[in-house]
Amino acid sequence: MSIPVAAGLVLPACKRIEGSIEKPVLSIVLRGGRSFVDGRWQTMDIGIDDAGRLRFGTALRGTETLNVSGRVVSPGFIDILADNSMSPETTYAIFEKYKVSDGVTTALQMHGGSADCGAYYRRFARLPHSINYGVSTFVMGIRARSGGTRQVEKSLNEGALGVSHSLEYQPAPYKEMLEYAKLAKKYDRPMFLHLRYSSKEKELDGVDEAILLAKDTGARVHIDHLHSTGGTFHMEQALEKIRAANAQGLTITTCVYPYSYWATYLSNNRFGAGWQERYGLSYSDLRIVGSSEQLTARTFAHYRKTSALAAVPEGTMPLDKTVDLALKESFCMIASDGGIQFEPRANSHPRGAGCFATAIRHALDIGMPLEKILEKMTSLPRSVMLPALRERGILEEGAIADLTVFDPATIRGNATVDNPNQFSSGIDLVIVNGKIAFRDGRLAAKNGAAVKA
Repeated sequence: MSIPVAAGLVLPACKRIEGSIEKPVLSIVLRGGRSFVDGRWQTMDIGIDDAGRLRFGTALRGTETLNVSGRVVSPGFIDILADNSMSPETTYAIFEKYKVSDGVTTALQMHGGSADCGAYYRRFARLPHSINYGVSTFVMGIRARSGGTRQVEKSLNEGALGVSHSLEYQPAPYKEMLEYAKLAKKYDRPMFLHLRYSSKEKELDGVDEAILLAKDTGARVHIDHLHSTGGTFHMEQALEKIRAANAQGLTITTCVYPYSYWATYLSNNRFGAGWQERYGLSYSDLRIVGSSEQLTARTFAHYRKTSALAAVPEGTMPLDKTVDLALKESFCMIASDGGIQFEPRANSHPRGAGCFATAIRHALDIGMPLEKILEKMTSLPRSVMLPALRERGILEEGAIADLTVFDPATIRGNATVDNPNQFSSGIDLVIVNGKIAFRDGRLAAKNGAAVKA
């Protein structure tokens, strides 16, 4: 595809335009794109200086000037629920590849993270990164090592972005959770919760527990993927509970991913005794992600002893009754709860490669204004992670230049259950800390940086 530059002359998408003979003052100038700034859509020059900071104006001069007419220039997408938990030091490059190709400039592992965040940041500082990265305190891992609040606090002191626990996968008594929430409040970091229940009968009890933790401690609480854990069967009631809690002065946020089916490891508690009755599913409804294999009673028993991830059928979580309702709320944002960690075909939910492009396509298809869905992918997740993301996720003079340039007509996720390892369409250019990280379907500079509290 090509973008017109002048009559009779075309250049491939996001290619350089010959600039002025005057001495350039900026490293990159994006010209002709639309951006939502100061409450309205505008077309302006967006420049990036040598320090990787944003500059705005007209007729800006740069070493490289890119014609992005017909494209949207957005803050880089922020994924606060990314997942690179399997051998991250050997899989992180693949994980980041499929994030940046989906327009993500910052991927934070706030669902899990690391049981030793200080050591994590020291190890990963030695490696080149396509995108910005950061982790939360992984309470599941700490508890598995017989650690406790002391280890959680150690990680918070060493830059951990929050406190995270998955109560459905590793139940813990409320009294213990209260101590973790108190630490989150003490250090002014968010507490991320995968709720305790996912069944129709008890899912709202998990929402109530999250709200009670915020009430009893004053901590900011984020509920992970509400449509798959907490609001699958009773989304309207779950949202009303959160809405009422926020009206009382608490800070409760949540997120969704734009898919009507979930996937998780067959070895975890969700597939414990009674799962067929809980979710109305049978063995043949389950598929091993990254393949076309449908399970039987025999293969289910085999895979339960492994780390295999299985997906439920499309429509298990009807979008109109779950995701679409949640996206109407100012406290709900987009987050992937995923990551592609292996090639050529990962055993990972497609959301790990296509969450953000899919979210934009779905939002436009249901009539949501583009600026609203972009807010839920940029400034809203930024607000949850303040002050760590103070200079990211916004289009402001002097902010860090994390940008995503995309075509709103063609953007869409291409990853599938059969083949999750597919780049999204319509993502033309991704800039991370002022350097081009992804361009016309190819990886470029590795300029990602650590995000720490």
